[in-house]
Amino acid sequence: MLDALIDFNSRANALVWGPPMLVLLLGTGLYLAVRTRLIQFTGFPRMCREVGGTLLRRGAAAEGDVTPFQALTVAMGGTVGVGNIAGVATAIAVGGPGAIFWMLVSGLIGMGTKFAEVTLGVHYRRREPHGPMVGGPMMYITRGLGRRWRWLAVLFAALGAVAALGIGNMVQANAVAEGMEHFQVPRWATGAVLVAAVGLVTIGGIQRIARVATVCVPFMCTLYMLGALVVLVLYAGRVPEALALIARHAFTPSAAAGGFAGAGVLVALRSGIARGVFSNEAGLGSAPMAHATARTDHPARQGLWGIFEVFVDTLVICSATALVILVTGVWTSGESGATLTMRAFAAAFGRGIGFPLVVLSMILTAYDTLLAWCFYGETCSAYLFGHGRATRMTYRLLWLPFTIVGALGQLKPVWDLADTLNGLMAVPNLVALVGLAPVVVRLARGLARGEPYAPPEAA
Repeated sequence: MLDALIDFNSRANALVWGPPMLVLLLGTGLYLAVRTRLIQFTGFPRMCREVGGTLLRRGAAAEGDVTPFQALTVAMGGTVGVGNIAGVATAIAVGGPGAIFWMLVSGLIGMGTKFAEVTLGVHYRRREPHGPMVGGPMMYITRGLGRRWRWLAVLFAALGAVAALGIGNMVQANAVAEGMEHFQVPRWATGAVLVAAVGLVTIGGIQRIARVATVCVPFMCTLYMLGALVVLVLYAGRVPEALALIARHAFTPSAAAGGFAGAGVLVALRSGIARGVFSNEAGLGSAPMAHATARTDHPARQGLWGIFEVFVDTLVICSATALVILVTGVWTSGESGATLTMRAFAAAFGRGIGFPLVVLSMILTAYDTLLAWCFYGETCSAYLFGHGRATRMTYRLLWLPFTIVGALGQLKPVWDLADTLNGLMAVPNLVALVGLAPVVVRLARGLARGEPYAPPEAA
């Protein structure tokens, strides 16, 4: 029975992430890039000034629950996860070095997509009675596209509530459990500790999640990037060769080598884009739910933080992981997932330092992702079953057993399930982004011109 379900999901995954999905993702991103006049590039200098100058500024007249920086760290807690460590390694193991080229392409396009969805998420947000600000695709579909499109909002919320259990829960617990096995820690023990640590924070809602994220996310990013930079300095002579491999195999097949079975261009493209989207979540519609809680005076201003989020996630952290794996030469070992990344760091630091460094980074990233996606899932659930503490608390309690399931599961089926749910979740959001592109353009231009922001009429 289990084998039949795994086979069914593999077939569904191939269909969901087939050429139509790739065209929809990239096409929507390119369409938004054209409509916003390449906001991910033209708005990059302003984004740097915004991030550098307003990290912790609250803004007396701004509405919201948390600071823009706290909202960013929650969103980055959801995006900077095991996809940056295990996902990049899986992309290389399946698609070869060329997959990284397509991952970076998806990141560049995704910066504009994330700007659009974050902007819309803040613009159409509403205050939940006695609860947090609620934004995200289900809100901008209902309030932006109109009530006749509510079925699409319900579809997104249903997929989001279920998808969260995969991408944001089981996958994270699975990767941590795999890493801890190298230290003779049983998978059930890892799952139990994660359940306790997650439950203690999620019970406090978005504000407690934000306080934890503002500590864990910057610390994890700094720790991991310092380790990666040391490896790249030690293997500096191999960096040009690694870059050449990425560029060459983006357009030519990768031949079998060592334990690597070889990969065609289409496999590299599919693997790279799928893992890129899994990592930065641009187009999925998840991050707008976190950004919608930010105290900000203009939706497009928070949208700039969305650009920063994808930039750090894919162009910085994912690139660093990929280069570490390639320059150390372990990509042909036949390993995959977190184990491949650990072997890469161990090649430079030795097993005694390399393995713990990667595992600690994974634990922190997975923990942040578990917290963020619990909030996303409960927000989707609240849209479906009624806003209020009872609905949110029920989802939080339901969340915890799936953490154990993920820790005990096999790696490939869990990743395949997450990929399938990702693709299905993205479709309603991408439809809404295309339909509401004129609103994104108007808000972006209004911010650039310094025009006062006018919230949409209540609906």
